[in-house]
Amino acid sequence: MDFQVVVLAGGTSKKLVPLVSKEVPKALLPVANRPVLSYVLELLELSNLKDLIVVVEGEDAALSVGGWISGAYADRLHVEVAAVPEDVGTAGALRAISHHLTANDILVVSGDIVSDVPPGAVAAAHRRHDAVVTAMLCSAPVSGPSESGSSSGKDKSKKYGRYNIIGLDPTKQFLLYIATGGELEKDVRIQKSILRAVGQMEIQSDLMDAHLYAFKRSVLQEVLDQKETFQSLKQDVLPYLVRSQLVSLMRFLHDSSQVLSQTLANASTPSFHQQYSAPVRRTHKCCVYIANNRNYCARLNSIQAFSDINRDVIGEARNLSGYSFSAQNNIIHPSAELGSKTTVGPHCMLGEGSQMGDKCSVKRSVIGRHCRIGSNVKVVNSVVMNHVTIGDGCSIQGSVICSNVQLQERVVLKDCQVGAGCVVNANTESKGEAFYRKEK
Repeated sequence: MDFQVVVLAGGTSKKLVPLVSKEVPKALLPVANRPVLSYVLELLELSNLKDLIVVVEGEDAALSVGGWISGAYADRLHVEVAAVPEDVGTAGALRAISHHLTANDILVVSGDIVSDVPPGAVAAAHRRHDAVVTAMLCSAPVSGPSESGSSSGKDKSKKYGRYNIIGLDPTKQFLLYIATGGELEKDVRIQKSILRAVGQMEIQSDLMDAHLYAFKRSVLQEVLDQKETFQSLKQDVLPYLVRSQLVSLMRFLHDSSQVLSQTLANASTPSFHQQYSAPVRRTHKCCVYIANNRNYCARLNSIQAFSDINRDVIGEARNLSGYSFSAQNNIIHPSAELGSKTTVGPHCMLGEGSQMGDKCSVKRSVIGRHCRIGSNVKVVNSVVMNHVTIGDGCSIQGSVICSNVQLQERVVLKDCQVGAGCVVNANTESKGEAFYRKEK
């Protein structure tokens, strides 16, 4: 399709501490025992998009991610890994590598997306409308476990993680208004001039900006150059382009009986550029591609999302896992060992070389590779990463246990996160806590 593809893979996101570290950047966090970045790379590969720039924040993180990609995808993809400074934001990351961008159109994909929506469909919509930007929208994911049980405390009461207010034309092809994240108050006010200009606008709060965008490179480059303070594609660049679209069209329509909804509706017809004068041809058309509700799309941008996505990929979104499920609807590696009277329920995963003692129970959880789990251990709605040792009589619910952790006997954890390499002492009982390894 002659699109240049940029994957923004982040670095060691503060929102994901203690799950991330210098050794395990965000892109390598495991989803069903595979790095989250693998889901993006394979999604792009399926759309025959195999020439990629992967942008990573921080030199150490870039080395880790680049090393993993070289081993996993050497014969399948052509990937250039670019390191940028930490905390520059998504717009800042693109600005830092802008000299590498040469194609007419750029496809920008967040490295934390887990989805089965084909990026090629977004690219095709972008070309069809000759848009300056096309943003992929999908249904906002519902947080928390689908069955009884806990799943990482603080966000538990919320149905949706973060709301967006999105205004669309009646055909749901053009983006007319967007307010996101921190901008949102209890009341969102839209200027009367905008409403007069658009004529009709559908307001939706149940859609999520998936952080997958197609941009016209020349316009993107111009915005990044002129707006040096812009750090975020979602909160700065996209709203700016939407406002530019409205301003230019409101000027054109000032003395006209036409309204924006009619103008944009005609934009997809072959005669659009003949019907309207030069100002409209210069309009920044901002388009959307709305994913089908049957598709899965989520972003690993919080600890809650990490737990949710791991649960989904071995549950309702199992088509994304890349694994074959047993007749019991679970994944138990042939090399894993189970003790007497130990049960691994449906929607669970037990990784290579892991061993479980007698009378253990695992429900709706992912257990990584080469773990050593004692007897009478319960694991519910949790993620246990690689090389974890769990003593006899432990109970883990709604928690994330990072690699190389040691839980001594009779530890009880509910809605906790335990950072890599931590030791949790015997008989500890904790709820809603994060454990960190002390730096030497």
